[in-house]
Amino acid sequence: MVVRVKTRILCRDRLVETIPLLNSGCESETPQILIPLELAKMVGLWPLLENAEETEFETAGGPLKVWIIPRACKVAISAEDAQSPEVEGDVVISPIADEVLISDKMISELAVVLEDVGKDYGDLNGSLLKN
Repeated sequence: MVVRVKTRILCRDRLVETIPLLNSGCESETPQILIPLELAKMVGLWPLLENAEETEFETAGGPLKVWIIPRACKVAISAEDAQSPEVEGDVVISPIADEVLISDKMISELAVVLEDVGKDYGDLNGSLLKN
């Protein structure tokens, strides 16, 4: 089962709500959120800012060129019955991604616990948040 939950992303005074993929297999040293190029344009991060760092991620499909902008956003889960802490994180811009992806460190900082991810629980409306 894939885990997705409604999330608010605030970058450069622009707020976007989206439903990203929470992926514990996306390992990072800092809280990171990977966004598609079109979303980067919407939140004012493309064209690239001066502090963007070009790097290469190793993926199952091979190497992927991305740009990382440190501490460029604030992210929070916005479920109907629960709210996560707001977390400052790095934005990773991908030229080929078609959805938003939240890294393992961001998942932890958002206080989300993924349990029994092979079972379909339907719409949990935020019950994945730690109490």
